This record gives sequence, C-alpha cells and structure tokens, in this order.
Amino acid sequence: MSDLKNIRGKSIQSLASDPANIPLGEIWYNSEEYSFKRKFVTNTYQILSCSQSYNGTSWTAGGNMATARDVLAGTGASNTAALAFGGSTPNGRVTCTESYNGSSWTAGGALGTGRHSLAGAGTNTAALAFGGLDSNGPSSCTESYNGSAWTAGGAMGTTKYSLAGAGTNTSALAFAGNSYGYSACTESYNGTSWTAGGAMGTARYALAGAGASNTAALGFGGYGDSGYVTCTESYNGSTWTAGGALGEAGYRLAGDGTNTAALAFGGFARAPATESYNGSTWSAGGNMIGNLTARHAGAGTNTAALSFGGCGCIGTTVICVL
Repeated sequence: MSDLKNIRGKSIQSLASDPANIPLGEIWYNSEEYSFKRKFVTNTYQILSCSQSYNGTSWTAGGNMATARDVLAGTGASNTAALAFGGSTPNGRVTCTESYNGSSWTAGGALGTGRHSLAGAGTNTAALAFGGLDSNGPSSCTESYNGSAWTAGGAMGTTKYSLAGAGTNTSALAFAGNSYGYSACTESYNGTSWTAGGAMGTARYALAGAGASNTAALGFGGYGDSGYVTCTESYNGSTWTAGGALGEAGYRLAGDGTNTAALAFGGFARAPATESYNGSTWSAGGNMIGNLTARHAGAGTNTAALSFGGCGCIGTTVICVL
C-alpha cells in the first residue's frame, strides 16, 4: 500500500505535542494523543458549541453547549432529550457531560475517563459511553450513565477509537473504528459485558451508526482502504447485510434513528448534506444551517434529530483531529 512518502516524497512528522508554529495545511502525528492532526486554513474552521434541530424537513438553530468540543459522543431519544459527553478542546480531552431539553444545555456528571473519538448509545438518562482515545491511547473503557453520574462497566474486548455505536445502555452495539488499523469487528453489550459479533463487510473508521438495539443496527459512511465510503450495512444480531449507498461519501458524519428510519448528516466531504434512510435507500433532506463541514455528534430520530458540537466552517484557524 502506498504511503505519503512514496506519493508526495514527504514523511509525516511524529511529535509529542502540537507545534506552536507550523504552516497551514500541515499534517502531523501527535504521539501523546495517538492522533493525526492538521492545521486548517485561516478563518475557516473552529471548534463548535452550537446545536441544530431537525424536524424531518429542515434544520433550525438551538442552544449552545457550555463547552465547545470536537470528536465528542452523543445519544438521546429526540431533539428535546439529548446527551453530549467527552470530546476534545484546544486544552485536551474532556470528561464533561451536558444534557439538552430542547432549548438549553445543563451540566451533568463527569465521565470517569476523559477521552475523545468515543461512541455512545442509549438515552439522556440511561446512556453508555465506550471506546475512544484516552491518555494511554485507544481505549476499551465502558461507562454507564443514570442521568446524574457515570459508573464503570465491562471493558470492550478490543481497544479502539473513531468507532460507531447503536442501541441502549443494556443492549448496545459497538462496531468498526480504528485499532491501529481499520476495523470491521463488532461487539455486543448486555449491560454487563461485551461479546464478539459478526464482522462488517467493509472495514472502516469514523463512520456513523443508528439503531434501536444490538440486534437491529445500521452503519454507514466512514473511511476505509478505498478512501471515503458510501456503503451502508444493516445488522440483525449476528451478521451484517449490505444496504443502499449514501448519496454522498464522507467520514466523521453523524447519525441517528433506527436501521429502517435513519438520518445521516454533517461530516467531512459531504456537509452540510442531510440524508434519510427507509431501510433500503437514502434520499436527500434539508441541508444544515451554514457550511458546517466537519463532524458533529447526533441524537434523536430521523424526524426529531439534534446535531451538536464538532468542528465547523464559521470562524478561526484551529487544529482538528483527522
């Protein structure tokens, strides 16, 4: 497989911390955070605190989170009952949790382990957080939320980040992601422990997920060996089956809903597009407000969705995790 040095004649630097002065567009590997990073164009990208609500047709602006953050996780039953947790700020990983009531965000209990690029499942009062990148690298950590505090759960069998999640806090699914390479593996959670499930057809990371349980889930988009992908796969509790392709390829997009009524929105290479899935095909929906071209967390259903946080095209020069 070709690498950057063979293609462009350059190697990516491995650095212990983000450099103070580095040219715009430069990519490097932060060995302390186990992340590839890039400095984006001046006055283009910034880490976001804003949220947007979707009614099945169009997006409207919602309340701002107290903590602006990127590569966070989210879950929730609707656009009036959502949860945001973890993520990355310019000062590093965060443990903070915030709950949304349809108009404003309220601080909740802190995660036991600060991390970004994690996944979530469940509701705003019965949530699950798993995987991600913590201070030691790719994580297998699982935590359960009761509406006020997080408690440790059973560890995943595989450490990984930039994975997707679906289901509830007692019937969750973790799939794909990055574990020192693109992953296709699936794990199912019963409220106590994780067990291995069937592998996805396409290994990838930074994809989105949706689904009501660990036996009815959907995975779509992401980044694999062939680059940005449009492929969709549905899970029945043991095997993944190919579904209709997304209209626009992209990664670090968000998703919500069920495996037969899902929503895909945001993401690199595809924002501000919104697409709705009916169990077999994707159709275009209303575009998000502004050209929010990076990644977001999501919660809700395909007709009552919430997008929040991420890295968007509205402000200043920042460093974002790739």
